[in-house]
Amino acid sequence: MTTVRQLLQAKNAEVWTVRPDALVYEALQMMAEKDVGALPVVEGGRVVGIFSERDYARKVVLKGKSSRTSPVREMMTARVLFVSPAETVEECMKLMTEKRVRHLPVLEEGRLVGIVSIGDAVKKVIADQQFTIEVLEKYITGGR
Repeated sequence: MTTVRQLLQAKNAEVWTVRPDALVYEALQMMAEKDVGALPVVEGGRVVGIFSERDYARKVVLKGKSSRTSPVREMMTARVLFVSPAETVEECMKLMTEKRVRHLPVLEEGRLVGIVSIGDAVKKVIADQQFTIEVLEKYITGGR
């Protein structure tokens, strides 16, 4: 089974963060620029929340707030679920499915080292299944 550490190494992606006092508009600009669906909210070197497209839709747009005047702190999800690099991709998928979240920050010794999305996890599981299918097909056909 693939671990989160292995997934992050293969993904080789940088983690972009936002401050809690940043404006929602600034967070949205960064999300669009970096093509990500969520940003960990970091203050004083520790993760204090996560701001996602879902937060924007439900807490800004539907409540008639302005992204140009509202700080991320007021719109972020403060109760963040985390995973460690040692956990498996399957464990992440289970957690994301059960808790209905799409992004999991990865913490190692309290330090943010990455973020895993449901898309990352699904892509890896599909790749692993495809590899297994290919190996089995070669075995069945005698390597032809």
